[in-house]
Amino acid sequence: MNWLTTPAHHRWLEAESDRLIDFAEASKHPDGGFGFLRTDGTLDETRDVELWITCRMTHVFAIAALMGRPGAAALVDHGLDALRGRLHDDEHGGWYAAVDADGPTNSDKEAYGHAFVILAASSAKAAGRDGANALLLDALNVHDEHFWDEDAGMGRESFSSDWTVQEDYRGMNSNMHTVEAYLAASDATTGSDLLQRALRITERAVHTLARDHDWRLPEHFTADWEPILDYNKDNPSHPFRPFGATIGHWFEWSRLTMQLAASLQQSGFAAPEWMAADSKALFDAAVAQGWAADGVPGFTYTVDFEGVPVVRERMHWVSAEAIAAAAALWQRTRAEDCADHYRRWWDFVGENHIDAVGGSWWHELDSQNQRACTVWEGKVDVYHALQATLYPRLPPTPSIAASLAAGNLK
Repeated sequence: MNWLTTPAHHRWLEAESDRLIDFAEASKHPDGGFGFLRTDGTLDETRDVELWITCRMTHVFAIAALMGRPGAAALVDHGLDALRGRLHDDEHGGWYAAVDADGPTNSDKEAYGHAFVILAASSAKAAGRDGANALLLDALNVHDEHFWDEDAGMGRESFSSDWTVQEDYRGMNSNMHTVEAYLAASDATTGSDLLQRALRITERAVHTLARDHDWRLPEHFTADWEPILDYNKDNPSHPFRPFGATIGHWFEWSRLTMQLAASLQQSGFAAPEWMAADSKALFDAAVAQGWAADGVPGFTYTVDFEGVPVVRERMHWVSAEAIAAAAALWQRTRAEDCADHYRRWWDFVGENHIDAVGGSWWHELDSQNQRACTVWEGKVDVYHALQATLYPRLPPTPSIAASLAAGNLK
């Protein structure tokens, strides 16, 4: 049985989408934006409101609004208000990384968070929310002025609040989410130049760097884009900049490569021939080196550059991205192994990650698939899990919110 073509499975996915959105509604912060959720689904008001979480949840609730969920539009507007208000730097432009009741607690301008501003604004525009288009244009202008490096064809990482001091580091994680943001913004603005930027980033990441390192994609670089392979070796489980290569990102890049190829073709451009082959090679490497690498089902978080597991904890988002990548590859290639993996990984998620009683997914398991919190505490957000329930039910292009607006959800 191929679950990807089974109506009954699609009905289960729909129910899981609803369950995740139900859980996420508690993330609304009374002071504006969205906050961290504890394992019991309650909001931790002692923690800062962070830009990336607010943007992800604004994106999630835009999806919910487009799916016809009553009350979701108000939550989108709540997120937009925070992005225009307490998280926005009215003096220097751009967005603070984190705020509390008294103002910014991290005033740095980070590419990771700014990519999610573009995604949130694009999704809110697709949902028809007032002010979303202006926010999107502002976010794109900020990204164009500060983060995009035309000579390198990649994004810069971070700046001081006033943009005068630039971090001497380049990261693949933020560039990956920039590709995601550019795909969404291209759908929202019909901007073909954004697709060409996304292609430049993806070609360097996947076709050059991943291929040159036996598909173990480096994550950390100097300002000249020289890999730093021992970065954070003494802090290997860092939640955003871990040592080694990150299995979940191989799946994300595999999916994004397929989505970008489809978007290029939909927009009248030729998709380079390497995209399908490299997407599958990266996917296969993630399966071979990540799945049950230590003899127990589940995906390890990271491996070193010999393919040896480093952080063996299982993150929920890695399984979600593996599922999404399997769906994207199957849609484009009809490869039977992708359908087989897809079914196997949903079985794993259902048995180990889904919290049927408390809601959402357990975000981290140890190497024996017992609940853990060495990297992540609580159930921070539903962004990865929700998207895993939607990619199998949507075509590879346009991006999720635009696809929902076009009526593509079956």
